[in-house]
Amino acid sequence: MQIETRPYVSWELMNDFLVDAFVGYGVPREDAIICADVLLESDRRGIESHGCNRFKPIYIDRIKKGTLLPITELEIVRETPTTLVADAHDGMGMVASHHVMERLLDMARSYGMAGGAIRNSTHFGIAGYWATMASKEGMIGLVGTNARPSIAPTFGVENMLGTNPLTFALPTDEEFPFCIDCATSIVQRGKIEYYAREGMPTPAGMVVAESGDELCDSEQILAMLVDGTAALAPLGGGPGDETCGYKGYGYATVVEILSAALAGGKFMKSLTGIANDGSPRMYGLGHFFFVVDPEAFVGRDEFRRIAGDICRELRASKRAPGYDRIYTAGEKEWLVWQERKDKGVPVGEAVQHELMEVRDELGLSYRFPFE
Repeated sequence: MQIETRPYVSWELMNDFLVDAFVGYGVPREDAIICADVLLESDRRGIESHGCNRFKPIYIDRIKKGTLLPITELEIVRETPTTLVADAHDGMGMVASHHVMERLLDMARSYGMAGGAIRNSTHFGIAGYWATMASKEGMIGLVGTNARPSIAPTFGVENMLGTNPLTFALPTDEEFPFCIDCATSIVQRGKIEYYAREGMPTPAGMVVAESGDELCDSEQILAMLVDGTAALAPLGGGPGDETCGYKGYGYATVVEILSAALAGGKFMKSLTGIANDGSPRMYGLGHFFFVVDPEAFVGRDEFRRIAGDICRELRASKRAPGYDRIYTAGEKEWLVWQERKDKGVPVGEAVQHELMEVRDELGLSYRFPFE
């Protein structure tokens, strides 16, 4: 296990700072509380590519640039007893998603299932946050979103599809749900951003270069993703189909279609955030959400028991030589939380500078332990 050398910031301090910072840039306090919790949930689970690492570049910088509106005017454009379609009007994707999921949970309690979609949205944090809103209520959550073009189709080298997570959270009778939350590319763009911030190379084989060259320089990869001369390989690899990358490509396409078509929204190249003349423009992302209440099938307790039994039997199965443990999805994230809950958020040097920059720009009175 790698020894943590970065300084920690307490959860309470970081939460208060993020809330006040979001408010300072025009986000209503009630909405800022949601946004801060979504970001910190990423760090609680050890998914640092989507936590405080993204606070400034993905949210604050976009608010300042005008490609993300701090006030979310969520409009319900279509609704039935079990479905809804919403327009976020380029507001905070996390706020829009929170309101939609709350509505869907109520629908599913009444009817057993519910589904919704959002168009004209923005980055909504980790998809697992929304899926586990369902599992915390004893229900099943299925969530997906499209994103800036990053993935090349099998046999291709042009970035066409987003990293498009297909995320499930299933309640169990254990202390944590089964939650699989991952991109449909080998690596997500946020992870490469994290590598770049930490001065680390991107492992070979994760990026498809237009020229055929192997790319490992994280800063170079990020620039090439923007100008379209590199793309992320789908799960399984690419550009060919020898390692079955068509599976990741196929699932990424499913997410793209559901994210755009269910909401009547934008897709692929229209999600770059860059206009034809090179100027910034709104992203217009789409998300979809499905909630299933096991109470309408075998009952929540029975579902939890069977799901837990499956996970326990998987972890108790024969291990490969050299490995001392088998995990199920969501377990490692829970273990990270056990390690961090009394310590706080580990903050690297690059993020330290960003936090102080935001604080000083807003004139906030916070002082961090790493100063």
